[in-house]
Amino acid sequence: MFDGAAEIVIQGITAAGEKFRPSDWAERLCGMMSVFGEDRQLSYSPFLKPVTIAGTTCVVVDRKLEGMDTAAYKFLMSFARDNELVMRPGRLEIRPEPAVA
Repeated sequence: MFDGAAEIVIQGITAAGEKFRPSDWAERLCGMMSVFGEDRQLSYSPFLKPVTIAGTTCVVVDRKLEGMDTAAYKFLMSFARDNELVMRPGRLEIRPEPAVA
C-alpha cells in the first residue's frame, strides 16, 4: 500500500470524513516518542512529527522507524487503523541515480 513511500501521513480525518478529536491528538501521539536531548530540551523523535496539511492535523511517520523500532511502528499503524484514520503515502524515497559508465 505504501511501497516506494519514505513516509506515511496519518490524517486527522476518519474514514467517515469526520475531524478526529481531541484537537491535540497529533502532539499527544508524537509526544509519546519524545526524548530529552543533551540540551535538556524535550524534542520530537526524528521519525515522527505533527504537521498541518491543508488545514488538517496530521502525523508524518518516517518509514525508517519500521526497521528501527518495529513495536513503535506497529503501534502507530494500529492507532490509525483502530481510530479509522485516513492514511496516505508521504514523500517518495529518493533513490540514487545509476552510475553511467
